[in-house]
Amino acid sequence: MTLWVFGYGSLLWDPGFTPSETARARLDGYHRSFCMLSIHHRGSEEDPGLVLALDRMRGGQCVGLALRVAEHEQERVLTELRERELISSAYYEDRVPLALDDGREIEALTYIVDTGHRQYCRFDLERQAQIIAQAVGGRGPNVDYLNNTAAHLRELGIDDAEMRWLVRRVAELRADQS
Repeated sequence: MTLWVFGYGSLLWDPGFTPSETARARLDGYHRSFCMLSIHHRGSEEDPGLVLALDRMRGGQCVGLALRVAEHEQERVLTELRERELISSAYYEDRVPLALDDGREIEALTYIVDTGHRQYCRFDLERQAQIIAQAVGGRGPNVDYLNNTAAHLRELGIDDAEMRWLVRRVAELRADQS
């Protein structure tokens, strides 16, 4: 069976493997948002950052990348993705239907936020910007995560108004801190 992975955040720019194929893809019924406190990768227990997660939303759509895993790498990639994405139980792994830009429909593995988990959050954009501007975790500054994701969305021609606003606002906040 072919293993596809849906990337909507850091998997866009750091999947941890070389995909054998990539394609723009749409997932219906979900929204990409900074709705998960990061206590490992982009923040700490004492000073959490924010990372993107898929949040179920009626009428929602999330456009990202479908990443096909080479058959001979599937076991390794799956193990590494689980170690990375399931570091806490804030995400759960699921298989979701994706519509690819070329008309194909596939099933892909993805990671969805558990809305009952203590790391799930809903902050307005200003509060998100404040958190992202200052948080740092094991994989580096939260602002790097934001900027890398926003840059890759732009490269893919994916317009995300909230992401654009956050990039501008976080840059302003960081300039004020200098």
